[in-house]
Amino acid sequence: MDYDFNKIISKFDLEGEVLSCESYGEGHINQTYLAEVKKGEEVKRYIVQKINHKLFTNVPALMNNIKQVTEFNRQKILSRGGNPDRESLSLVYTKDGNTFYYDSESDGYFRIYKFIENAIAYQVVEKPEHFYQSAVAFGNFANLLAEFDASGLYEVIPDFHNTEKRFKDFCESVRLDKMGRAKTVEKEIEFVMQRKEYCGRIVSLLRSGQMPTKVTHNDTKLNNVMLDEKTGEPVAVIDLDTIMPGSICYDFGDSIRFGCNPAVEDEKDLSKVNLSLELFEAYAKGYLGALKNSVTKIEKDNLAFGAILMTYECGMRFLADYLDSDVYFRRKREGQNLDRARTQFKLVEDMEKLLPKMQEIINKY
Repeated sequence: MDYDFNKIISKFDLEGEVLSCESYGEGHINQTYLAEVKKGEEVKRYIVQKINHKLFTNVPALMNNIKQVTEFNRQKILSRGGNPDRESLSLVYTKDGNTFYYDSESDGYFRIYKFIENAIAYQVVEKPEHFYQSAVAFGNFANLLAEFDASGLYEVIPDFHNTEKRFKDFCESVRLDKMGRAKTVEKEIEFVMQRKEYCGRIVSLLRSGQMPTKVTHNDTKLNNVMLDEKTGEPVAVIDLDTIMPGSICYDFGDSIRFGCNPAVEDEKDLSKVNLSLELFEAYAKGYLGALKNSVTKIEKDNLAFGAILMTYECGMRFLADYLDSDVYFRRKREGQNLDRARTQFKLVEDMEKLLPKMQEIINKY
């Protein structure tokens, strides 16, 4: 669909002539465009996004999350003498002070960010240094927000990492067995059942207040980090649509889950699936170095376990979806979600064996 970007951009607090607004990036959730706006002799660039309001059904609450976090970050960055327009996502507000504009003609919710110049987001890890720098970026992000009261954030995806509920949902999928597949995956089902005690560990610590509730990004992939084009060092963390209250063990653990396994997500040859301690150490060094003193002892004691938990949870969700007839995770072939589950479970087994070494590395940094 074509949008009237001249009209849409005119609703925001920007002055100048819109030279262009073209499709940009490789995101799959929102529609993203790069706009060039000329004022006098100066041309500035902006990211314009049409928010997927079928997925993010409460756009005002979503955008209030982003406003709270980015404004908090900007003040922190300013206080230390940094450049908030470069080191943080920066919203451009509408002329009446809102975080987004609703266009009734296209039934579209639009937002604008200042474009971060001279920085790049890599889609894949081209060298180990990128993985380390992404750890520094997400560690910096967590450190900036360590004092932020996350309890006021809207839960974009309710119970996203509530592993107790995820386990109950899994048991229901096994009970219903919609496709009659349970008998063919008894070994995998038993794998999940044997580790039931994992599910309550972090949610209980959060619930009791023993572990602090903090801002979690919940999509800690390399392509959500902007790295400086020249130095390769982290500039800013982007894509804040899934920021929610939770534990930093979730973000750390999910980074390890997908970043420290050299095999593809649906690898059928499970001998290729393993945890790289070298990559684990690189990430832990970068993440903890950036967190500095904002990390608590209870968090340090559970970061390595967080990797096991996030991998176990992901495998459980893949297996439940296979039992439910592949309705949630997109698949390109029959049995792909089962292969994804088996890959996660093999990685869990590897992590369980290496947990003492993983914890040693955490303690080292």
